[in-house]
Order: sequence, then structure tokens, then C-alpha cells
Amino acid sequence: MNASKLENSKRLRYIRLLGRFINGILSFLAKSEDPTKEQYDQKVDMNFRFLEKNEAVKLYKDEYMELEALGQKILDYRAGDEEIAKIKEELFYAQNQLEKRVNARRYKKSKHDNHASDGWD
Repeated sequence: MNASKLENSKRLRYIRLLGRFINGILSFLAKSEDPTKEQYDQKVDMNFRFLEKNEAVKLYKDEYMELEALGQKILDYRAGDEEIAKIKEELFYAQNQLEKRVNARRYKKSKHDNHASDGWD
């Protein structure tokens, strides 16, 4: 039982650090007027040091796996030679798709939509 709690706490900590890493990079890209590739690389290095102190844990839920993939995409762009405008565009698109997928599960169609026009105005 104690090992299970330890595994869950490691997983939760990893997920939170991963979210913090991604949100830090995306907020930097959103708030800065004209970011450069060097500033982006520096920001990724600065934020990644917190994430690399914690060991990576196997994630099983789809949204967390996509979150991890987005973090990996950020690191891949750090190592690549892409232009900052393309990086910014693709990271925002990936974040938007992730949020859409998470929100699609939350909002359900009302059970009584077909009863909306039963003569009651």
C-alpha cells in the first residue's frame, strides 16, 4: 500500500512539473513582443532544470500522454533550427488541440434537448 502511494505521489508530482514547464514556455511566447530563438532556448533551459530533477514516470491517461508529448515537442524545438514564428505557431496549435480534447470530455449534451420544444415557451 505504501509503495502505491509513493508511486501515485511521484506521478502527480511529475504531471504538475510537466504542466508548469509547458505553461511557463507558452506564457513566455504569448507575453513577449518579439521573442528570439536565443531567448526561447534560454527559457526552455531555465524551466527544464526543475523537470529534470524529478524522474520521469510512465503515464497512462491519454491527456497526460499528450501533455508529455507537448513537453517533448518543446524540447525538440529547442534542439532544432526552426524559426521562432513557426515554433510559436505550432506550440500554440498543439496546446489548443490538447485543451479541446480535455474540454470535449467535460461538456456533455443535455439529456433533455429534444424536450425543449414540447409546447413550453
